[in-house]
Amino acid sequence: MSSKNAADRCAVPESADTLETVPQHTVEEILKKVDKEARARKPKGAARWITYGIGVGWSVFQVYTAAFGLLPAQLQRSVHLAFAFALTYLLFPFRSSKASDKIEWHTWLFAAFATFVGLYMTINYMRIMEAGGDYSRWDYIIAGCGILLTLEAARRVVGLPIVCLAAFFVLYAYFGKYFPGFMAHRGYSLERIASHLYLTTEGIMGIPLGVCATFIYLFILFGSFREKTGLGQLFIDISNAIAGWASGGPAKMAIVTSALEGTVSGSSVANTVESGSLTIPMMKRLGYRAEFAAAVEASSSTGGQIMPPIMGAAAFIMAEFLNVPYLDIAKAAAIPACLYFFGVFMEVHFEAKRCNLRGLSKEELPRFGDVMRERGHLFIPLFAIILFLAMGFTPLYAALMGLATCIVGSALKKSTRLSIRDILDAFELGARNAIGVAIACATAGIIIGVITLTGLGLKLANGLVDLANGNLLLTLFFTMITSLVLGMGAPTTANYIITSTIAAPALILLKVHPLAAHMFVFYFGIVADITPPVALAAYAGASLAQANPLKTGVVSTKLAIGAFLTPFIFVYNPSMLLIDTTWFGLIQTLITSCIGMTVIGASMIGFFLTHMAWWERGVFFITGLMLVDPNPTTDIIGLLLVGGIVLYQKSKQLREKKATGK
Repeated sequence: MSSKNAADRCAVPESADTLETVPQHTVEEILKKVDKEARARKPKGAARWITYGIGVGWSVFQVYTAAFGLLPAQLQRSVHLAFAFALTYLLFPFRSSKASDKIEWHTWLFAAFATFVGLYMTINYMRIMEAGGDYSRWDYIIAGCGILLTLEAARRVVGLPIVCLAAFFVLYAYFGKYFPGFMAHRGYSLERIASHLYLTTEGIMGIPLGVCATFIYLFILFGSFREKTGLGQLFIDISNAIAGWASGGPAKMAIVTSALEGTVSGSSVANTVESGSLTIPMMKRLGYRAEFAAAVEASSSTGGQIMPPIMGAAAFIMAEFLNVPYLDIAKAAAIPACLYFFGVFMEVHFEAKRCNLRGLSKEELPRFGDVMRERGHLFIPLFAIILFLAMGFTPLYAALMGLATCIVGSALKKSTRLSIRDILDAFELGARNAIGVAIACATAGIIIGVITLTGLGLKLANGLVDLANGNLLLTLFFTMITSLVLGMGAPTTANYIITSTIAAPALILLKVHPLAAHMFVFYFGIVADITPPVALAAYAGASLAQANPLKTGVVSTKLAIGAFLTPFIFVYNPSMLLIDTTWFGLIQTLITSCIGMTVIGASMIGFFLTHMAWWERGVFFITGLMLVDPNPTTDIIGLLLVGGIVLYQKSKQLREKKATGK
């Protein structure tokens, strides 16, 4: 590609008076289009205070049990599900197209019935535990209602694809003898299916909902307190001070902000819209193409879910599935997450150099020292969580201490101090934000329940290995496609639960380290948010930037190339996950991987010291792969190739300068 054609792909900078921020009402409209959870009613009058009280009550219940002792698993999960049912059926109408803020009388009755079904285990706990499988007719009826209510709640809050998938698994449990080949089984009665999925801890009340009813809820609540204290704005100001002055500063600021946001938030779409309403207009103003600006925000916000120490909700479930401390998951994710953000950062840098984009002026930027003096104390809760996790405390206790220090730390200055009403509002906001995760976990529990009932997990794992003829690379490829397809219709948490139950066992059968196998499906469940054709985070960013959604998704995929490459690498070489590695090996991996991601980023953009021809980009990409793979042989070859490439690019740059007379 010639320099002229490459330069044509750069946008014209907009005036400083345009697109400073996206209006709040536009942000809300975009969220409603791409995120079902944003379509909740906003009732008024008495209905508002009743739903407000239910939300506050849910948060109080979660904090109380975390502080003074969790209830037995069935009781904790039953009450949790009852709260989720109540708010789902009150706030999310049957038809979102005919949504009204008014809650009709029959909606109250239906929500009350759903709450009763959710509490059924709590009300009849001792009798059901002593029944030993000898359930009454009413038990079976309520269990059936519980399954149907879970599916309907998922349709309203999460989306139709996961409902269809869960319904298929229920039908599979009943009609098993009619399925072909290895999928066939003897079939189970409706009573057996209903009781297994609702009256035991193998289905809806299983591990996913259990983790949501403990760790996940408190971290979601911590995120709502973060919003109330202004920690999110602090992230933006810190990012501005750190990277805003550099070439293409607003884009780099978006990356730093999203990395910081990723420590406390697990929603790629929400992160894209919240921080993108500020960063995307700034990027466009400095000359980034609309699609590129939207893609930077989408890919950065999506990466937040893999950023330790507080990753997406699925990471907590991974710790439970693998029966390892959550800190081990966070440590294993550290290097791949850093490589991901470093790769995006370098691609943004090369795009800025290619288009000769400036950073923001000093007058437009906050001073780092001033920001830290004014609001630096808001970092105290985050440091507290990291400290308690590092000391070996459970994530539940760390989250509880994070909430406590959030309230205490914000009180150090009057400007950030939380009032009683602010605390109650944060409790209610946390409940609203937890609805989608709770329902997704409950619905995924249906799928897991059927898998445990029928033994389908091992059958599918063997089938996947047979399909790939025992070839690990092919098995990884099929697993990647499965995760991406599921991610088109299921949120990250549900996607991970399903793929870790179906696909991860296939990798483990081929001697892949269990942590690497689970991390593999976790990664591809996340990047589904920016992978076309259904790329919700990319589409949200495109709406803010007024860009083409499909092109934004394609550019997002290019920016997130690290998330597509590193999972394959850490499966073959688990040292990237800090498995069986040494300090020397760790340092070597960091240095060579960063060089590799720099080279890969240059190949994606088509610019290093100067514009690159197609064959240069190909050589760069292959060289980058060699360096990202933590292997001494490939590292040496890669470093030699990098040296040759740099010399060639330097000579090419000098020839271009001589030709242009600059």
